[in-house]
Amino acid sequence: MDNGPGQDTPLRPAVFFDGTSNRRRTVTLNFAGELEINEDGHKISAWPYADIRRADSPSGTLRLTSLTAPALARLEIRDAAVMAEITSRCARLDENTPGRGIAKIIGWSLAAAVSIVAMVLYGVPLAADRLTPLVPQSLERRLGEVSDGQVKAIFGNQVCSNGAGQKAFAKLVNALREAAGLDTSVQTAVLSSVIPNAFALPGGKVYLFSALLAKAENADEIAGVLAHELGHLKHRDNMRVLIYNGGTSFLIGLLFGDVTGSGAVIFASRQLVTASYSREAEQNADNFAIEVMHRLGRSPKPMGELLFRVTGKQGDHIPSILASHPLTEDRLARMRQEDQPPSGPPLLTPEEWASLKAICGGKN
Repeated sequence: MDNGPGQDTPLRPAVFFDGTSNRRRTVTLNFAGELEINEDGHKISAWPYADIRRADSPSGTLRLTSLTAPALARLEIRDAAVMAEITSRCARLDENTPGRGIAKIIGWSLAAAVSIVAMVLYGVPLAADRLTPLVPQSLERRLGEVSDGQVKAIFGNQVCSNGAGQKAFAKLVNALREAAGLDTSVQTAVLSSVIPNAFALPGGKVYLFSALLAKAENADEIAGVLAHELGHLKHRDNMRVLIYNGGTSFLIGLLFGDVTGSGAVIFASRQLVTASYSREAEQNADNFAIEVMHRLGRSPKPMGELLFRVTGKQGDHIPSILASHPLTEDRLARMRQEDQPPSGPPLLTPEEWASLKAICGGKN
């Protein structure tokens, strides 16, 4: 092997494919100003060192191509000394190597995925917090109307309408609304459903499900739950969640495309953020409910008792970090701490409470 770029020393044989036929040619190489490829003592090709690139090859073989040679031209070298000389002279040998290109693509894809996960974890919740106060109430009400139509469609538009029950329900809601400092735009209804739940929609709509009403033993239990939902309205939690979910869905679609199941890579992180974000909102709504019940001279403890009656003890089978709400036993313990003897009148008379319980005509 030569020791300098000016020498023209022939080296051991290599295998050459000229790219125009499938003929396998045994050649020798000279390291001169260019890589000279010789056959039977005659130069048949010359490759500038700057144009030589590594191609895919089996173990123990260095396969080369050249930017200035035919696309299918290949040079195969198996001699270790020749491989070392090629590597030392061809500074751009590994540029645009297929394997390295794939690695670069994978690297950038992983970086993009990490960036989007970071946005889901931190950026979108922060944006939701900042944007929610800027959303006009008129827009929020329109969004609530759309959501309201979807809810009624899902539950078959089974709004309970017993007259005496409606009157009792309106009395209870109005007392809570005034104590909560909310205006008369708040709308409430009881839906016939086997699901023991209650929820609030953007724009001021609160629904109580008949199955939860059926499990309640007194008006204070239902009042605490409704006060909790009014807390979500007061804090505009539903609008915040709407912005958060919309932004997260957009980022998932941006990275993976709008294909079912394609967001599995960040599904776990999103679920954890959603749970944590909900727990904070739920705790704030609980605090609001406690304040409202105290203003009415009633205890918040019955709300905790109703929730515990519905869910039972959760600590043994639901990890706290994955619970979308604080654990029911923790909420009950908190509300027991805030318990106080009644100092205000009953929210409903026994007759009004019986009417409210019968608002759905015996249906759940």
